[in-house]
Amino acid sequence: MGVVRYEVSDRVGTITIDRAERRNALNTDVLAELRANLARARDDDDVHVIVLTGAGDRAFSAGGDLAPGKSLGGGPLKMHWDRAEFVETLLDFRRVHKPIVGRINGDALGGGFGLLLACDIVIAREDARLGCPEINVGLFPMMIMALIFRNVPQKLGMEMILTGRKIRAHEAVPYGFLNAVVPVEELDATVSEMCQQLASKSPAVLKLGLEAYYTMADMDLEHALRYLQGCLTVNTLSADAAEGIMAFLQKREPNWKGR
Repeated sequence: MGVVRYEVSDRVGTITIDRAERRNALNTDVLAELRANLARARDDDDVHVIVLTGAGDRAFSAGGDLAPGKSLGGGPLKMHWDRAEFVETLLDFRRVHKPIVGRINGDALGGGFGLLLACDIVIAREDARLGCPEINVGLFPMMIMALIFRNVPQKLGMEMILTGRKIRAHEAVPYGFLNAVVPVEELDATVSEMCQQLASKSPAVLKLGLEAYYTMADMDLEHALRYLQGCLTVNTLSADAAEGIMAFLQKREPNWKGR
């Protein structure tokens, strides 16, 4: 049995970190299987949307596993390369080019908060807590800072990483790094509704759009605009763009070809 589960149903690939007994903490096995399943979902034509979640009802992921064994540690060089694997995992979220929905079934802390921020859309249960408690054990959230300050306002981000304060999910919505916070009993239905909305769109155009977004995100304005000009040309030449426009003119639902 692995530590990450992968299931496909109704065009949705669900990836579940399956270490509920360890609050879905991240170790080398989790990262390896998470990367493998992201690649599996990327290459599966039956998957239009990806859901990332954790097992159980206590934690989405409590972050890096500090227990001995296969934790993110074990000698200076091994620790360095293990951390590189976490970097590659976060970058994989940008390489999948399919919408990734975070189903936040409990606390998202440390590296788990980083995974949350790497998702395209995030829906959390109302009792989930988010934060970077690393400072309390003499560590600093070095790698996930790159995501924190691309998603979280600077002053709030600084408070979270400097004090280790955990915030409740409902506090995050006004700042825009969660899309929705719902009662526990509504989490699955809300995630499913969002996934079906996304799955109803052209998978080819979603792929083009996500690739374009993550490529241009850190460009200066002029380079971004010139790059996106070319992307729009490719988009308009796709079969799904032609089908979408024709369906609009004929007042019917489009029949996407995925190309």
